[in-house]
Amino acid sequence: MNKSELVDAMASKSGLSKADSKRALEGFIAATETALKKGDKISLVGFGSFSVSKRAARTGRNPQTGKEIKIAAKKVVKFKAGAELSGKVN
Repeated sequence: MNKSELVDAMASKSGLSKADSKRALEGFIAATETALKKGDKISLVGFGSFSVSKRAARTGRNPQTGKEIKIAAKKVVKFKAGAELSGKVN
């Protein structure tokens, strides 16, 4: 499902117009980005939680040459599905 399909699904499930659904989705994305940049955790009960985790620097290998390369440390976004969402998927 891409962004436009998600907007269509949100509009049909909520009764909002597609334009309102698109603004709501973009607002959610912007608020999520801002919170994660600050290092906050976002918890949506029944759905899941988003958090930022630090990944340490490490040594990797170039698969073509086999030569060792250094991979820099970085922050990564993690999503952990809630019990309700996991139950509906399974």
